[in-house]
Amino acid sequence: MKYNRRNFLRNATLLSGAVATLPAVARDAGNDWLLNAQPALPQRFNMSGYAAPKIDKVRIGFIGLGQRGPGAVNRMSRIEGVEIKALCDKDPARATKAQSILEKAGLPKAKEYSGEDGWKDMVANADLDLVYICTPWDLHTPMAVYAMEHGKHAASEVPIAITLDECWQLVETSERTKKHCMMLENCCYDFFEMLTLNMARNGLFGEIVHAEGAYIHDLLDLNFDKNGYADMWRLRMNATHNGNLYPTHGLGPIAQCLDINRGDKMDYLVSMSTSDFMMGETATAKAADDSFFESFAGRTYRGNMNTTLIHTAKGKTMMVQHDVTSPRPYSRIHLVSGTKGVASKWPSPERIAFGHNWVKDEELKELYDKYTPALIKHVGEAAKQVGGHGGMDFIMDWRLIDCLRNGLPLDQDVYDGVAWSCIFPLSEQSVARRSRSLDIPDFTRGAWKQNKPVNLTLEGGATTGVRKIG
Repeated sequence: MKYNRRNFLRNATLLSGAVATLPAVARDAGNDWLLNAQPALPQRFNMSGYAAPKIDKVRIGFIGLGQRGPGAVNRMSRIEGVEIKALCDKDPARATKAQSILEKAGLPKAKEYSGEDGWKDMVANADLDLVYICTPWDLHTPMAVYAMEHGKHAASEVPIAITLDECWQLVETSERTKKHCMMLENCCYDFFEMLTLNMARNGLFGEIVHAEGAYIHDLLDLNFDKNGYADMWRLRMNATHNGNLYPTHGLGPIAQCLDINRGDKMDYLVSMSTSDFMMGETATAKAADDSFFESFAGRTYRGNMNTTLIHTAKGKTMMVQHDVTSPRPYSRIHLVSGTKGVASKWPSPERIAFGHNWVKDEELKELYDKYTPALIKHVGEAAKQVGGHGGMDFIMDWRLIDCLRNGLPLDQDVYDGVAWSCIFPLSEQSVARRSRSLDIPDFTRGAWKQNKPVNLTLEGGATTGVRKIG
């Protein structure tokens, strides 16, 4: 039977009488208010802390070999216990080109898939344990759901979903199939973010009361680059959505510091965007010189800066910002503030304070020595050599594979991926309603009260080696 989220919610709420108890702010939000409600049905199976059966050799198929895919193939080629079995891209030339990565690593060729539905052929017919998705945003959920339905674990680039309906599809499919669905939020594995997470876990900041994250990155030229994102998909996203379109890089690390979905939950948000001061003008100027851009001229683009404020069930707050147009230095902010101290990454340098003054360099080094998690100490230097945003991409990939090989719970489960991603559509709804407060669904359906925080040890794992090439 075709999945229909609206029918599911309507039937569930009518049967339980839950409509009468839903928050008034949701009832007033518009005709699509039901999409903000969580199902009245109980959680089918708790994927938080779930340990899937061990996989000695993790057989991987990659979908999307444009911007991010080749780097992922390269990183996975360096991890022992991995077999790269399939390479898929809509453009067959890209799949063929990625074979050179395997050849350089001394690995066997993978089977190639291409065309509009090549990914379906790959997922349905290739002998795979994990499907690794590096495609445009609107394909992440359909591909992850299809992978899980066909008995494969799914790992997807960010955001893993762009609608609330997609968020619930992922949750329900992962729970029903008991297949992992991980959003590949690499920023959770950056060195300072991991340090502050471990420090927060050890109480050095006291009770964390506020945190900030962002994705501030000047992508104006790349968004208008005809040789950038395939079919100009990212520019089209900026012309059809107005909110925080890319929340997870800034939100993921601070959500882990606040134990979101694992002792606390995001409760509600308000969101506000500036007007667009640059993208529309850029489109008009480019269209005057190049007819290719005529279809992009005269359109309404998302505002330069979006600011979203989130309140948690335990009374904490988070601020998440998004600006990929203005000429500013790169920043994810990463600020964690508690009753005993504060950490801040941007603007540089990285800083920590336990009072009015930032600690000196020597003390910061001592904190790194003492509180850097075991994961970073174990594979951090190798990650720097392999690369990928300074090493954090490789740490993420190695950790994923090591958990699958040892039957360990993943650091990021399906609830994390959808909770962090749902800020995209919810911020858009709030902006459209003059920054009205909107409830954030509890995708764990109450399990957040018992779920345990992310395990920062390597207990039961660390059996996966790193291959040396060259």
